Amino acid sequence: MAVCLNRLLSLSARSMSTVGFVGLGNMGGYMAKNLVKAGKDVVVYDVNDASVQDMKSSGAGACSTPSELAARSNVIVTMVPSSPHVQEVFTGSQGLLKSLKPGTLCIDSSTIDPAVSKDIDSAVRAAGGHFYDAPVSGGVVAAEKGILTFMVGGDAEKFDEVKSYLAHMGANVIHCGANGNGLVVKLCNNMMLAISMIGAAETLNMGVKMGMEKKLLSDILGKSTARCWSIDTYNPVPGVMEGVPASRDYEGGFGATLMLKDLGLAELMADGSESPIVFGKMAKQIYEELCQDDKFAPKDFGVIFKKLSEQ
Repeated sequence: MAVCLNRLLSLSARSMSTVGFVGLGNMGGYMAKNLVKAGKDVVVYDVNDASVQDMKSSGAGACSTPSELAARSNVIVTMVPSSPHVQEVFTGSQGLLKSLKPGTLCIDSSTIDPAVSKDIDSAVRAAGGHFYDAPVSGGVVAAEKGILTFMVGGDAEKFDEVKSYLAHMGANVIHCGANGNGLVVKLCNNMMLAISMIGAAETLNMGVKMGMEKKLLSDILGKSTARCWSIDTYNPVPGVMEGVPASRDYEGGFGATLMLKDLGLAELMADGSESPIVFGKMAKQIYEELCQDDKFAPKDFGVIFKKLSEQ
């Protein structure tokens, strides 16, 4: 009876929780909207006021600083571009830790250095909160549809509660072990993704230049041993698929500069673990060269196809 009562009380408290969301970019905006659609009481913060106003029109409350958001929230999800952004959001002069309430559940879906994540975990714990790294995979389309994959690092103790919130934004929520492990998996994934995107772009460019029709080529590769996500789900060739960045001049997807950032983090992780990553380092060099061109740097990382096709 006592166990059932505690479970009911936990469920009741969860349903009454206010979820704070920091970071309303290409991914975060859709993630926050899915929480609102799920009936959650959501308050948001972003440096871009237009994004905040968009969320207000969707039913969320607005905060002027991360500190204010922490004071109003029982659960906080952060989705910002890089390690320095996460550090500023949590430990800055108007950061979350200034007003974090004891017991607050903090879920960081940013892709950052695992070592930085562990430092933030220690700081949140010292403030009486709980911290989980929960980077995502699936891209903007999956964020919009609420079918992301979350790779979660942190104590098993509160994983079910973490999952109850992430399930409104994703189809797969996987516990990867201790804090930082979610980021290890994510960086492995993104290094592999960069390598496969380059391979797909080179292959498709070569086939098209040899006279193959682009849709037919993509369809055959997608049914053959070369099949991969960069071919059958996120094809980088304009005019092959609708709803992907390549169909809209590579706008609104996963930025090439963000991919370069993740490849840099993967390289640090590889060097620290003495893991050879020959293709990973080559991919980093290719995206470094790509991002030196202002024409390509702001675009989705699939723009590597356009660069190759213009050579």
